[in-house]
Amino acid sequence: MSYTAWVFTIGTELVQGRVVNTNAAYIGRRLTLLGFNVIGVITLVDDVETVSRYLSNVLIHERPRVVVTTGGLGPTYDDRTLEAVAKALSRRLVLNEEAFKTVKEKYDKKGLPLTPERVKMAYLPEGAEPIPNPVGTAPGSWIEHGNTIIVSLPGVPSEMMSMWEGWVEPRLKSIGPRLHIAEITIKIVGVPEASLAPFIEKAVKKFARVYIKSHPKGEELGKPVVELYIMASDESSEKAISIAEDVAKFIVDSLHPYPASVERLETRVS
Repeated sequence: MSYTAWVFTIGTELVQGRVVNTNAAYIGRRLTLLGFNVIGVITLVDDVETVSRYLSNVLIHERPRVVVTTGGLGPTYDDRTLEAVAKALSRRLVLNEEAFKTVKEKYDKKGLPLTPERVKMAYLPEGAEPIPNPVGTAPGSWIEHGNTIIVSLPGVPSEMMSMWEGWVEPRLKSIGPRLHIAEITIKIVGVPEASLAPFIEKAVKKFARVYIKSHPKGEELGKPVVELYIMASDESSEKAISIAEDVAKFIVDSLHPYPASVERLETRVS
């Protein structure tokens, strides 16, 4: 089974650069640490036709295991993400009884009336399961469509993260690839990134299930500084860290012709 994932962050304010898209970084990181292969992040304006078209293309041509959307679940006129999801799946947008009950209870406690804008948040694609929102009001949506799971969460980071960590991630963990991720970050001083490139390429070809990325960080005392990120995955946490360590040693040993200094910055296993 393919364990690929796509992330859709919806919001005109994101596209226009008025709001920094922290949700994309958070979701992409969490999916990666769960062992999913995140293929892409798409950021789109609040437009039903646009979101539906791009989502349909990903579902048809990529057939991912998971799609996560954030944004567009609120009460305002431009919060129409679930309408777009329903359209992409050729499903109706219907009043979900469980979601309606939750929304009603929250406004009843505040002594506020159920206006059409508030009821709107209880409309989910047909067959969706509402995701509880312990921080805000709008519930999320979990839909299984063929072999793909579509998770839709609010755009407010505090709400999205609470729903992800408390409800979504435990579910994805139980159905995911069950991989452990080992990460090593190394600081290399004295070797230009271009000189590191052939050693990185050799390591990628030599070791399976690894991702290596170099990040130039400028200079220290006139010498080039590069941070090297190494990620390895395996069903065994011990094997994952062993692979990552072997990759790090292979690259560091390759630097012997250069007057390089190497510092281990971080090692972690998930």
